[in-house]
Amino acid sequence: MNWDQIEGNWKQFKGEAQTQWGKLTNDDLDVVQGNRQKLEGKLQERYGYAKDEAKREVDDFMARH
Repeated sequence: MNWDQIEGNWKQFKGEAQTQWGKLTNDDLDVVQGNRQKLEGKLQERYGYAKDEAKREVDDFMARH
């Protein structure tokens, strides 16, 4: 699956993202609105990930869907 599909169906993937990254709040995920860069930024903010690590986390999430 590509990111465009996830972005287009964000409401469906929002719950899965929150399961994957429990520190992200509903408000965080509402702000993300399926935007990959915003998601990576929130992961950096909440988990203290480096930029490359956040990108890898999102890549892994995408690969599973």
